[in-house]
Amino acid sequence: MNLSKTSYCKGIQCQKILWLERHKRELRDDSMLNLQILESGTRVGDLAMGYFGDYSEVPYSEDKSLMIAETKRLLKARTKIICEASFSFDGNFCGVDILRVFDGYVEFIEVKSSTEIKQIYFDDIAYQYYVLSSSGLNVTKVSIMHIDNSYERQGALDLKGLFVVRDCTEKVLSMQKDVVANIGRFREYVKEKDEPEMEIGGQCSDPYACLYYAYCWRHIPENNIFEISGQTLRFNKKLALYRRGIVSFEQLLQSGEDVSDSTRLQVESTVYKLPPAVDKEAIRAFLDTLRWPLYYLDFESFQEAIPPYTGLRPYVQVPFQFSLHIQKGPGGKTEHREFLAEEGTDPRRFIAERLCSDIPENVCILAYNMSYEKGRIRALSDFISASSPDLARHLMNIHDNFRDLMQPFRSRSYYSSELGGSYSIKQVLPALFPDDPELDYNALDLVHDGGEAQLAYAQLCVQSPEERQRTRTALLAYCRLDTLAMVKILEKLREITINL
Repeated sequence: MNLSKTSYCKGIQCQKILWLERHKRELRDDSMLNLQILESGTRVGDLAMGYFGDYSEVPYSEDKSLMIAETKRLLKARTKIICEASFSFDGNFCGVDILRVFDGYVEFIEVKSSTEIKQIYFDDIAYQYYVLSSSGLNVTKVSIMHIDNSYERQGALDLKGLFVVRDCTEKVLSMQKDVVANIGRFREYVKEKDEPEMEIGGQCSDPYACLYYAYCWRHIPENNIFEISGQTLRFNKKLALYRRGIVSFEQLLQSGEDVSDSTRLQVESTVYKLPPAVDKEAIRAFLDTLRWPLYYLDFESFQEAIPPYTGLRPYVQVPFQFSLHIQKGPGGKTEHREFLAEEGTDPRRFIAERLCSDIPENVCILAYNMSYEKGRIRALSDFISASSPDLARHLMNIHDNFRDLMQPFRSRSYYSSELGGSYSIKQVLPALFPDDPELDYNALDLVHDGGEAQLAYAQLCVQSPEERQRTRTALLAYCRLDTLAMVKILEKLREITINL
């Protein structure tokens, strides 16, 4: 079996991944790949290549021998910095992100797009050290380079500020015996002709989403303990119950296990097919906090590891779009307004100005999970406070007048089995309106959730005019549905308090 640093880390997570990759690769579910994270990692890696100055990059090839040969040529030419330097020893291959070459010794740096060092990163670089040192290189230092989330961009990017380089040599050296043992163990494991048994557990999603998750979990029935809201029953508790043979909702009820009221509500609603549980007084109390006219607001935003604009830190959410429904009174008609920034521009001032133009001061703003919208408003206010203090003050007035439509569902003032333990708007809307095509996110073109919205906005800059128009139309339709959904949900809550 040939190993790469990626496959070695898969084996560390769960060695059955390696067996499945070799014997049942057709069972992979590539839809589990997070393309957004992969693309971000590629951009960060490309940028980090210039951290130490001029460099030579080994071109990628499916034929790894070509990469290894080019690395040898660059080493022979005494190239000081080689990116994607490639080595192989006894069937173990690795490409090194950054190799620094000195007289008689080398150092290498692994680049990560995260803001912290995780245990799996040590496994990654320990494997690389084994391959390089076994190939005859004198490796004197091993480091991890990652994003410093305290860095704030001012003008041109400062790579020394954006990245932190941590010396991990001592840790890597202490792991070498484990690397040798792991490689031997993995090789023996994948030789098994019959599929090995492997119990499901935390390794199925930690540290990475497993592409064989659906296959390994196929024995878990519908309405099982893992579907219980993580807010009311933690994963470790679910796993402990599973190992005791308590898997289905029915088994949980029969066990007499002590669970929270919220968990019991979810389980009993499903098992006994109960009608919706409604606390009419609590819903009325929430409705009484609202003031007409109502402004239903929803943002879409992006976050990037590499801050694209001055005044931004890594991974800060930047709103690029909003939808606004305005309703003057209960059950009244709505007016819709929207904003979608031009691609390739810093959207912050534009969106701040439009918000303050469309939303007067001292009105009631309704959001679903208002902490998200309020966070974006605060950041916008901070951004323009020095140059436009009146605009910043107006934004904070908007910030201080939010109400959260999620509250009745999060508090279980309304709960039905269709919610599946969730209070996400993507779950609440079809539960309340199961047969309304106008409120079906799945019927939308191109963009169906926030992650797809972020990817779609990022792609606008590289699309043809026709593709760009379709994408912008899809983004507007998706965001509009988020605020229309709130209008409909509030109407349903009002009906419930009247009719029950």
